Amino acid sequence: MAVNTSPNYRNLVIYEVYVRNHGRNGTLADVTADLPRLRQMGVDVVWFMPIHPIGQLNKKGELGCPYSIQDYRSVNPEYGHKKAFETLCQYAHALGLKVMIDVVYNHTSHDALLTTQHPEWFYRDKNGRFTNTEPDWADIIDLDYSHPDLWDYQIATLKQWVKTGVDGFRCDVASIVPLAFWQRARRELAEIKPDLIWLAESVHTDFILNRRRQGLVAHADAEIHTAFDLSYDYDIWPVWEEAVAEATAVPRYLALLKHQKATLPAHAIKMRCVENHDQPRIMQRAPSRAQALAWTAFQAFNEGALLIYAGQEAAATRTPDLFNVDKIRWRDYGLQSFLTTLCQFKKEPAQVEGQFEVLTAVPAISACWQAENEGLYGVFNVSGVVVDVMAAALPDGIYVDLLSERPVGVRDGKMAVPETAVILRYPGHLN
Repeated sequence: MAVNTSPNYRNLVIYEVYVRNHGRNGTLADVTADLPRLRQMGVDVVWFMPIHPIGQLNKKGELGCPYSIQDYRSVNPEYGHKKAFETLCQYAHALGLKVMIDVVYNHTSHDALLTTQHPEWFYRDKNGRFTNTEPDWADIIDLDYSHPDLWDYQIATLKQWVKTGVDGFRCDVASIVPLAFWQRARRELAEIKPDLIWLAESVHTDFILNRRRQGLVAHADAEIHTAFDLSYDYDIWPVWEEAVAEATAVPRYLALLKHQKATLPAHAIKMRCVENHDQPRIMQRAPSRAQALAWTAFQAFNEGALLIYAGQEAAATRTPDLFNVDKIRWRDYGLQSFLTTLCQFKKEPAQVEGQFEVLTAVPAISACWQAENEGLYGVFNVSGVVVDVMAAALPDGIYVDLLSERPVGVRDGKMAVPETAVILRYPGHLN
């Protein structure tokens, strides 16, 4: 059971890296050199998208998809060698960072080592050929978890990576791998490293329903949290997408946040983000730059761990190609200061010790974190409105916006809606 999930995981900042596109040469050495900047920004965990050799048979693009893996136990020579990864882990730990790697256990590449070493471990069609259960994923073939020795092999692989220096696992489409496997893996790995972080890429509700109609494995988020500490926000992601595009959907999204918390186990923690490697950049998705920043600030303020996707601090508008070299254009790291401030808020006593509550949905989102003797009050102009917003819970007075360090006035229970967002500290309790 994952009831031993640390409540402090809701304050984690996770940074997603795709080695191929991260630095000048696309190597582990490039990322190692960048670790001090990430730590200074307030990152706690660096998550590496798959670092393993990529399959070439039926590959996508020129170089293939990192989620089509040839060998779970090796490092992609394009990135470096295993010793370079060990060095990276050691340096990260010296800086106070944790290292998380992607675990892609539902499937392998068509030319994976296991297809020759253990062909009996693969899912097959009626003609006995290797295949998969998701036709759109043409470059991969599914593993068949009805074989106990496959479980042994996969868990032994995780143990090897922990001994290399890994502190956690982001588990790809975790919802469609048998839950009992993840539960056993967590139990056994805890004997080696009890504080491992387990992040599940849980899936969209429609994806779960479609697989269940076909009689295939598909676990809901509440089930996933019997084995995982953190899960994706995809259960309500489509409504968030609507809210970003159209302000009228914001109240519905905020209602689902409340429903989400009430229907998941009490120890469950969601990972919040505005972009990742499968989703458009927020600077491309949002109607305006100001709204993009407002949503970024809200999801950082929201209850749950925060994910930053590499390039977000450069206000990138392009989601990098997974199948070809497509380097991030860093320019001047224009949003790094903004994101650094948001990362700092995740460690504020009110967020660490307090309770989160959404107060209003329109004309702007207002929310608070309330600890015993102080709190944080945020207003997020995700709708791009220019009006006053009710702030009746705050006593009248002049406050300091912790984002801009500028004064913010509350008069007669109202305050001006910011262009993007304001976060205020207040003593005591709200009225």
